[in-house]
Amino acid sequence: MRILVVDDEEELGTAVATALRREGYAVDVAVNGQGALDRLMINDYDLVALDLTLPDIDGREICRLIRSDKHFDSKTRVLMITARDGVADRVAGLDDGADDYLVKPFALAELSARVRSLLRRDVSGEDATLEVGCLVLDTARLVVEYEGHRLDLTTKEFALLRYFMIHVGEVISQERLLEHVWDEAMDPFTNTVRVTVGTLRRKLNAASGQPLIETVIGAGYRLIEGESA
Repeated sequence: MRILVVDDEEELGTAVATALRREGYAVDVAVNGQGALDRLMINDYDLVALDLTLPDIDGREICRLIRSDKHFDSKTRVLMITARDGVADRVAGLDDGADDYLVKPFALAELSARVRSLLRRDVSGEDATLEVGCLVLDTARLVVEYEGHRLDLTTKEFALLRYFMIHVGEVISQERLLEHVWDEAMDPFTNTVRVTVGTLRRKLNAASGQPLIETVIGAGYRLIEGESA
């Protein structure tokens, strides 16, 4: 899942990005509103952590553009982050299209929990786990198990599996994986996606005794449910 952090306090933005990357998210950072809009024009983000007070374009205006401008993905979740803690400010932000509101100062653990909750809304309600057949991924504990046996995955393999499980049964192209599981620091001309899918596939095969990730020639990859042992 790919996240854009927008905050003119560079130290805070870096801390937020670091915390989210530790949980396997691909994270880009913008320090002003124009930088955020430029990235939103190019990339599809699953969530934007958006500071309300920016030096050039107000965060509320960016939120309104995400919801109304056809150039942006209106399905992108918006977590508004601000020092403005008045009820009127929170109501205004939510009315502009924000999905949630977090007041500074905040604990990074709470930020991470709110991000997990927002990204689960289309998938499994408020449950912290994703389940596909015997495969269980715990988004809060960062643990993956197959029939109760824990899998040893890297952070990127965890992020890749999380995206596959959210879109189980769908054929997902390499380009789509690149957009949602890797950030802008990734070189699009490398074979990292293919290699990471390969290592994840081998670990899933070893745990389940059957292929769970299919290659669809010319189209991409698909996670299937598999059969119980």
